[in-house]
Amino acid sequence: MRSEKGEEITPRVIHQDEELLVLDKPSGWIVNDSSTAKEQQTIQAWIAANFKFKISNLKLYRNGIVHRLDKETSGILLIAKNKSSFEFLQSQFKQRLVKKSYVALLHGKVEPDEGTIEAEVGRLPWNRRRFGVLPGGRSSKTLYKLREVYKSDNEKFSLVDFYPETGRTHQIRIHAKHVEHPVVGDTFYAGRKTSRKDRLWCPRLFLHAAEISFTHPSTRGEVKYQSDLPPELESALNLLEKQ
Repeated sequence: MRSEKGEEITPRVIHQDEELLVLDKPSGWIVNDSSTAKEQQTIQAWIAANFKFKISNLKLYRNGIVHRLDKETSGILLIAKNKSSFEFLQSQFKQRLVKKSYVALLHGKVEPDEGTIEAEVGRLPWNRRRFGVLPGGRSSKTLYKLREVYKSDNEKFSLVDFYPETGRTHQIRIHAKHVEHPVVGDTFYAGRKTSRKDRLWCPRLFLHAAEISFTHPSTRGEVKYQSDLPPELESALNLLEKQ
């Protein structure tokens, strides 16, 4: 992802202390190194190149990366600076004590204005790169709240806050599709024709990790961090008319 001036957008540090980093990840960056990401920029390699904390070069601890975001999803990412913080933060994720909120633009008008989406999800047998609602899959739960309704020509869109209580791969994207309101620009789950049309006015997946709260490893107090909607998503939103 590049800015309107053509400059490469790199991760931004929202907060840093002795125990952790809170990053604002741009869309287009893969979080973890892998054999399929050799020619692409990753957060893991960026950390190794730009920081010298205790586990910044330890692959066993993923260079401090505690959780992940999809490549096209922007927003808050937690990085631990030492082994004890890594394990403490990871434990909170496993116990579902970390509270996260995402903002997404969905196709159609979401009704009711707030609710809960629960479904069993898993990797699709006929396409191992994608996930979906499957009997016998892993349980998943997402709360949502409608923020605003927009329109463009004859189509309506819903700006929605999501609060995932589980952390399954592609969970919000799958749940949005499951209730027949796929995320704008989602090449996997909105369908090829729809996503191509979306990309004419929205350059990427409209999904952003906007807020996170958790217990700090050293102070043991609750902390909260926020990330504003990136300029490219704000620009796409400004092309629509509030209903």
